[in-house]
Amino acid sequence: MSLTLTDQDKQTLRTAAYGAVSLLAAAGAADSPHRIATQGSIALASATGPIGHVLAERSKVALKGKTTAAMADEVLPALTSTMTLLKKQDEDRAADFRSTVLIALETATRPTKGTPSPAVTDMIRKITDALDAA
Repeated sequence: MSLTLTDQDKQTLRTAAYGAVSLLAAAGAADSPHRIATQGSIALASATGPIGHVLAERSKVALKGKTTAAMADEVLPALTSTMTLLKKQDEDRAADFRSTVLIALETATRPTKGTPSPAVTDMIRKITDALDAA
């Protein structure tokens, strides 16, 4: 089954995925936000299938919030909204999106030294909760 997404749906999906990586980078300010953002974005760009095609489209994702809290107010609902939309159309595509986001987070937080900070671990939990809220 192919996905039927409006331009707004696609933008919300990209905001959700790339925003999740941005939230993680913001939470990981003590770890290495640049590395987190880079590794997470590379993982998202490596996605395949219909979700990968949407993520690969050239469209700027600009979060409105300047603080982590403001970004979370935009990204967490976008994650839930995207999952709700995808589940209505195709459970497998919803699972693919969820997996893509979680792989990007795992890739971004792969430790170079020690374990991720408690702030990063908590942000991953919040993102996972938003994905599972649909």
